Amino acid sequence: MRLHTRNTITFYCPVECPTVAMLRPRSGSAQWVVAQAYDMDPWVAGTEYVDVYGNLCQRFTSPAGFSTITVETEVEVDEHAAADLTAPCTPVAELPDDALIYLLPSRYCPADLMCGLAEKIVAGCAPGYPQVAAICTWVRKHIEYRYGVSDHSTDALQTIKDKAGVCRDFSHVAASMCRALQIPARFVTGYLYELDPMDMHAWFEAFVGGRWYTFDATQKTLRAGRVVVAYGRDAADVAFLSNYAPMEISVMDVEVRLADPGPVHIGALPEHPVAEAAAPAPAKARAKRARPAVPRAVKAKAKATTRIKPA
Repeated sequence: MRLHTRNTITFYCPVECPTVAMLRPRSGSAQWVVAQAYDMDPWVAGTEYVDVYGNLCQRFTSPAGFSTITVETEVEVDEHAAADLTAPCTPVAELPDDALIYLLPSRYCPADLMCGLAEKIVAGCAPGYPQVAAICTWVRKHIEYRYGVSDHSTDALQTIKDKAGVCRDFSHVAASMCRALQIPARFVTGYLYELDPMDMHAWFEAFVGGRWYTFDATQKTLRAGRVVVAYGRDAADVAFLSNYAPMEISVMDVEVRLADPGPVHIGALPEHPVAEAAAPAPAKARAKRARPAVPRAVKAKAKATTRIKPA
């Protein structure tokens, strides 16, 4: 399955603002970035680096006034979501080194305070995948999906208390409980095909049976068609824009469509994938956030388009 994603973000800075963006997906075991474009208006010079979780980060100083970043990607992803109800827990002593950090409590995932509840929820379940599935079922039954309840300070414990939240809150709760059971769990942000309403989405992955499996506590049925943008311990690690001076997001426009229903890429990736034109889209999903009142500013007319090779 080949997906075309487009994300346009317009933001306002009253003064120059050091910024780190996390908007470019990388090729990995479950996806292949075929083509990618990264544009910014007005153009500013910047650098790109890979963080400790393997995410691509763009670092630059946003000018005072309005700026717009547009990222388009064409990505091949698996058209079937992997699942294995028999996958057992992997003993901590046998976990890969890079999975150990996902056992620890973090800013929004206080796993050390959720052991009792987690053990109660999975009572009677076989260790491993069935435990994670039981946690997802509990989250969907006990937490209502509702906007306006949580904010940037809401952690998993507060979400359980509020009994409401959005996809990031659902994922924080589920990941916390997995870690409480010594199951590594990492927070994921990206795009989900045919999400309604369309927006960036959050889910999580759990390490059982010797590999990472995708879980989505907001979806009754696990759906494929996911483009991963970033991994982290929780939402604090995967913010699409991190600002170090005042900044206000005014518009975020997300589009995900089917570009090519061809077979999934399997095997070694070419060293330099060739960009291909997107086929006409038989299906399309789109969302646009309302623009709040922002001080008027004159946008710079300069514009630059930067084409970046796939990671």
